[in-house]
Amino acid sequence: MLRTNLLYSRVDTPPKVIVLTSAGRDEGKSITTANLGVTLAQASKDTLILDCDLRKPVQHKIFNTRNVGGLIDVLVGERDPQEIWQEPIPALKLMPAGAPPPNPAEMLTSRRLAEFLGHMRQTFDYVLVDTPPVGYAAESPALAAIADGVLLVLDSKHTRKGSLRQALRRLDNVGANVLGTVMNKYDAPRGRTTDDGYYPLVPTDY
Repeated sequence: MLRTNLLYSRVDTPPKVIVLTSAGRDEGKSITTANLGVTLAQASKDTLILDCDLRKPVQHKIFNTRNVGGLIDVLVGERDPQEIWQEPIPALKLMPAGAPPPNPAEMLTSRRLAEFLGHMRQTFDYVLVDTPPVGYAAESPALAAIADGVLLVLDSKHTRKGSLRQALRRLDNVGANVLGTVMNKYDAPRGRTTDDGYYPLVPTDY
């Protein structure tokens, strides 16, 4: 459902670089990023998952790969993207974060990253950017500002409304294009349950 909503939400100007973030920790943003990447690839969309959570990278763990080389190596000019990314399934590329740098915020707000994302926008149908929670890292709103759209992931059982409102305000302050929210762990009424438990693209007028 999330993939379908994304593919058909804006047919004329579809978002290509999409940031996935959350208001707080452990709300499911990384697994949502991975699942969305897989389903887009299964729809024959060339997709790149970019792990920009440099403080707590997990995409390599989700796909059971190594975090030996990654985004950091590309940003510092040591390696080319083609040397780094892996292909867990056909049409899906994964670029891990790489070794944690001493200055993650500076790395993720650099001009080099913006240029890199611009190049990836021309290379892939979709670039999914897994970022730290909005409430814990200054670089997340900065990344959201240069992306084509943002999906805000929340945990229906633990995310507080105040935290969600604050996250939306921070995204709004940088002019981010919030496409919607993805609600995890939602107990849908009988007869409305989806197979994976997601209720995608919930309106964001909180």
